[in-house]
Amino acid sequence: MSGDKLHEECGVFGVHINVQEAAGLTYNALSALQHRGQEGAGIAVLSRNAIVCRKNMGLVSEVFAGGVLDELPSSGIGVGHVRYSTTGGNVRANVQPVAAEFLWGRIAVVHNGNIVNAGELKQMLAQYGCSFAATTDSEVISALIAYEIVRNKDLQTAVTAAVRQLRGAFSLIVLSSDGSMVAVRDGWGFRPLCLGKNEHGYAFASESCALDSAGFRFVRDIEPGEMAVVGPNGDFSCREILEKDNRGLCIFEYVYFARPDSVIDGLSVYQARYNMGAQLAREYPVEADLVCGVPDSGLDAAIGYAAESGLPNVPGFVKNRYIGRSFIFPSQSQRDAAVRLKLNPLGANVQGKRVVLVDDSIVRGTTSAKIVRMLKQAGAREVHVRVSSPPFTHACHFGTDIDSEENLVANRMSLEEIRRAIGADSLGYISVKGLKEACQSSRARFCAGCFTGQFPVDVGGHSKRQFE
Repeated sequence: MSGDKLHEECGVFGVHINVQEAAGLTYNALSALQHRGQEGAGIAVLSRNAIVCRKNMGLVSEVFAGGVLDELPSSGIGVGHVRYSTTGGNVRANVQPVAAEFLWGRIAVVHNGNIVNAGELKQMLAQYGCSFAATTDSEVISALIAYEIVRNKDLQTAVTAAVRQLRGAFSLIVLSSDGSMVAVRDGWGFRPLCLGKNEHGYAFASESCALDSAGFRFVRDIEPGEMAVVGPNGDFSCREILEKDNRGLCIFEYVYFARPDSVIDGLSVYQARYNMGAQLAREYPVEADLVCGVPDSGLDAAIGYAAESGLPNVPGFVKNRYIGRSFIFPSQSQRDAAVRLKLNPLGANVQGKRVVLVDDSIVRGTTSAKIVRMLKQAGAREVHVRVSSPPFTHACHFGTDIDSEENLVANRMSLEEIRRAIGADSLGYISVKGLKEACQSSRARFCAGCFTGQFPVDVGGHSKRQFE
């Protein structure tokens, strides 16, 4: 985990259309999903019963710069992926799509989530002669599906058999060299996956914002436990293949991961964050002069807090949007100053004022302390921190990169100790109950195990990095 923010594992996209634009549309969609993973990106397209893939470390624009995108054949069928690693190292071999070959064909798989029994499955497949070049659960999934294709001689039957052996979180898109595409969401619906359509065909994406960017109309979410299939001729079908529980969506998708212009399980991400801010104002009111959000993750909740409290919502920071990934900080003092390279307080707005500062989370507390200090150095008289997620107390096993539990500040300090450590005049976290109420118009029920320790799936002592 870099900095003091959480990271989600990745974003997926698949397109099956009757025009030869798959590579370009997938590029656009991955650019819209870039917030879900910045370590690597890849695109695979179908070309004459062969699957051609280009992938590498870096941002989408970096991986496909210099004509790399043009190296992909013209095709109407393709899948793509952006990656942040939660299992496996940060190396090119672990970038997706992951391809697997069998006697009469090939598949390419993109995966969002985390499989807690991947180590056991990997050992089983190794006994059957499968070899592994990477160290991710996604490679295990790809090999398992290929193995089941050989056994069952049918893609849909194979995918069904494979996913019924998986324990954990998965939103999958599988591209087959026979021209079929299959999308599956686990029975708990831990990670989002949605369906889009236009006059040329279908698309699947982690978030609806990617469908918008690629020119598809959002149709609906893929339901937990559902498999959707687009056949070689473009015919669409769907059916339930896993027992549907519908109470595992990671609630942090609404807090931070997803883009605010996305809709997940029937609820606008922006509306959810606005509701969180309003709930925070009800749970933790304070005498203050203004509200400001930490860009960008706290801005929407700040709007809700201001509306509910009657306080003005004003910009408290200017964000440098041209900071690239090439900045290095060779000394500790430079690393400590890194926050100011991205955010600088707007002194004209905060000087002499009592400020309510809204952010999405406090993980280790280091960044929060720097931001509070910057506001006070800019002249803020008081800084009251309000957080739109509850305190993190548990590691996640389903695809969220939460620091080890001993490093989580909420496990080391009381609320008052955290307040003093970050230099705030007061501190309030939204309650778990309040967070769920803020998201209550969603059709989903939620996994909030990182706050409560109660997970929908028994993780059985598995480590999320067990098979690196």
